[in-house]
Amino acid sequence: MNKLKMHTPSITQDNIARIRELFPNCVTEVREDVKMDKDSYTVKLMVDFDLLRQELSEAIVEGPQERYHLNWPGKRESLLIANAPIAKTLRPCREESVDFDTTKNLFIEGDNLDALKLLQETYLGKVKMIYIDPPYNTGNDFIYKDSFASDQITHQVASGERTEEGARLVANSEENGRFHSNWLTMIASRIRMAKNMLTQDGAIFVSCDEGEHPRLRLVMDEIFGQSNFVADMIWAAGRKNDSRLVSVSHEYIVCYARDVEYLSKKQITWRQRKKGLDEIYAQCERLKRQHRSDYKAMTREIKEWYRGLADGHAAKAHKHYCNIDSYGIYFAADISWPGGGGPKYEVLHPVTKKPVKTPSRGWMTSNPERMQEWIDDDRVHFGDDENAVPCIKSYLKDKELQTPYSVFYQDGRAASKRLRMLMDGDLFDFPKDELVLQEVIEMLTKDKDIVLDFFAGSSTTAHSVMLQNAADGENRRFIMVQFDEKTTDDSLAFKAGFKTIPEVSRERIRRAGKQILEGSCHDGWNKDTGFRVLKIDTSNMADVYYAPDTLNKGTLDLFIDNIKPDRTPEDLLFQVMLDWGVDLTLPITRQTIKDKEVFFVDNNALAACFDAHGGIDEAFVKELAKHQALRVVFRDAGYKDSAVKINVEQIFKLLSPTTEIKCI
Repeated sequence: MNKLKMHTPSITQDNIARIRELFPNCVTEVREDVKMDKDSYTVKLMVDFDLLRQELSEAIVEGPQERYHLNWPGKRESLLIANAPIAKTLRPCREESVDFDTTKNLFIEGDNLDALKLLQETYLGKVKMIYIDPPYNTGNDFIYKDSFASDQITHQVASGERTEEGARLVANSEENGRFHSNWLTMIASRIRMAKNMLTQDGAIFVSCDEGEHPRLRLVMDEIFGQSNFVADMIWAAGRKNDSRLVSVSHEYIVCYARDVEYLSKKQITWRQRKKGLDEIYAQCERLKRQHRSDYKAMTREIKEWYRGLADGHAAKAHKHYCNIDSYGIYFAADISWPGGGGPKYEVLHPVTKKPVKTPSRGWMTSNPERMQEWIDDDRVHFGDDENAVPCIKSYLKDKELQTPYSVFYQDGRAASKRLRMLMDGDLFDFPKDELVLQEVIEMLTKDKDIVLDFFAGSSTTAHSVMLQNAADGENRRFIMVQFDEKTTDDSLAFKAGFKTIPEVSRERIRRAGKQILEGSCHDGWNKDTGFRVLKIDTSNMADVYYAPDTLNKGTLDLFIDNIKPDRTPEDLLFQVMLDWGVDLTLPITRQTIKDKEVFFVDNNALAACFDAHGGIDEAFVKELAKHQALRVVFRDAGYKDSAVKINVEQIFKLLSPTTEIKCI
């Protein structure tokens, strides 16, 4: 029976396999000695890079060639870090979750590179949008110092044992001589992993200041390809007076699509709803209640209302929509033929019954009967008499969406003020604006799409997802990832009782969700403001599971069970779900079958029994097989005897032939 591997796949080996498909002569087998035993060795695949370079060249390759590319000290390390497998897991934490059994959202606590590796198989190609706000490299920002294994023998590092040199946060000071290099090594490995999770029509948005913007663009070009660059969105957040030369008051949101060519082929466009529309519609409703069917009075008063708005009011940008009829508020648009040379024929004024003036470019339709249908349907705007050229009515309700602008203004102080009121204090410095992110989420995502932020911080992205769901009734999902960074003793967050940044982040989601639910919500939204908390930890499996060859007969008896004693059955379930690529938000139920606890994920997507007392017999297996689950997993130590273990597959072949069976 096949065993679950219980660790993330080796991306290096996957890449070698792809090269082997294209250039089989460039991949060879090499012998690698095992350092812990001079008489032992393994055989592994290796790329012959000299041959590969020649395969990709149209001339004889004699040495290094000059080429255009981005390079920095640590670039190879970033590739190695991204590709190296880890033996870690996600452990569920029900007590810190909200609506654990029903929510479709995730909050993952731990190193984000580990999280991206753990989520690869489950969410490969399933994330519609990624937004991150990484550290900006101001000199005081913290950078992840990553650990990795250069070979399979250094198991303690590969399995996630944290050391002084392991994964931790270190200040990225300019004095260390690797100011930009450290930042590039950190960000490149994570973006490389994140790219694989995007859907083909997905996109990534990265906030950045001018300090690292040039290097961010270069590394994004290398990972995504320059052809997939969409735009530098520029957010003007308000003037600053803290500079001696130029007041830099903007930030960048760098955007790359997963596949621009696919977006073009499928004619996919990004649109966002114009601002200020709700205020205009509300004013129209007030005027209708006041004037009933007197549309001239309504038109007169809506124009007065526009004039009374402040110049910066969002609704004032649509002041040309100032006419009201039974269909709504409209703009009297040009009715002539685009470019000129259009048809000319007689059109009668509906009141005077006399011919009106014909546009110099001709009418916009060559069919007089269609024009008359528009007139009969009250879709043409006429003057008081026939002396004016008519117009076509363009209704605001039909023009609500617009192409997003790359430059926009949003006062950065407003977001800090709203978060201060929500959290009862300034617990985060310079938080991102949830309303800005809401607009980005609106223009790109739809119902059931997944939004990922692996630098969650204060979880602004989660707040924005819930706001947009409440606005349009869609049911988007979010995945937040936040490093388990401790709050400093002198911080307001620490004084408020929060020991770590993830604690503050989760509390922000709780309060934001409650606040949103207390307001006006779209009827279509499922009102999911919860999240499952999963914490990154070392594998549930003992070291012997990954390196059985390092044991000798004297120590073998110490490892009767290959699972760590402090792990719960639900811990094991989530590691199995990760290994099998099962959605981590699916509903989980427990049933008792023949006195044994069985987990069922999404009814029959997965069934798991982790009984470790040798109680799994043929009667139990036959009963479990009747549920016809797609996947079933048992614990190695749970079988009554070897005969039962041998017969399990035969029993399922008879009773549930489509079931896939594994054990740990």
